[in-house]
Amino acid sequence: MTATATGSLKGRTIFLTGGSRGIGEAIALRAAADGANVVIAAKTAEPHPTLPGTIYTVAEAIEAAGGKALPVIVDVRDEAMVQAAVDKAVETFGGIDICVNNASAIMLTGTLELSMKRFDLMHQVNTRGTYLTSKLCLPHLLKSDNPHILNLSPPLNLNPNWFKDNVGYTMAKYGMSMCVLGMSAEFKEQGVGVNALWPRTLISTAAVRMFGGDTLLDYGRKPAIMADAAHAILIRKASETNGNFFMDDEVLAEAGITDLAHYANVPGKQLMPDFFLDPHPDD
Repeated sequence: MTATATGSLKGRTIFLTGGSRGIGEAIALRAAADGANVVIAAKTAEPHPTLPGTIYTVAEAIEAAGGKALPVIVDVRDEAMVQAAVDKAVETFGGIDICVNNASAIMLTGTLELSMKRFDLMHQVNTRGTYLTSKLCLPHLLKSDNPHILNLSPPLNLNPNWFKDNVGYTMAKYGMSMCVLGMSAEFKEQGVGVNALWPRTLISTAAVRMFGGDTLLDYGRKPAIMADAAHAILIRKASETNGNFFMDDEVLAEAGITDLAHYANVPGKQLMPDFFLDPHPDD
């Protein structure tokens, strides 16, 4: 663990859930480029028939990018598995500086169509998994000199538009955001920076392909934009970066990056706004 926030994540230990593909993998590889230690805590140990990536392929990519990796099979619904992964991270790297809650389950259906099994899964993974992982990482984060928790969750927006078509998913995702709201205040005096990060536009991932097919990917940005935004947050001084619901483009603008064209999955294509965001003033 490094002594202070220096603009780099070199030597920092990141406990990342759901990092076997997509945004989580991108965050892991961006941190690895700095020389960070990354704990990949996810379920995918065997190749999925339709989704790329396992914890082991990501671990290899982390090492190749210049970081150190610890792949651990974890179901964030299982307290014993999360605790064992946290213990292994501390044993391997000497502590935990950053917790990134990326693991998430999604089902975009109305109330009558949503099974309680799927409802429970979303709440157990999204809300409970985020709360549990944060809770178990916090004793170690409190020993770090620049401790961060970053949840991949949206700003809290009570516009009924974001509830009416998929209230079960919205509730589960907002549970992650409520963890930010509460924990940022609870651990403020101890200097823990607890924040959320959300994309302005659709992010083109394999999970999006499952819902909308290849065509939908054309209207999004690459996961790299979220990785660069997460990096920009996590190198900040935690005690001065707390309780924010960050948007990826705004974070990058604050870091001096305003030309986002290279993040487009298809250059020049109209971008689709992400969920939970009312129209942007510039739209």
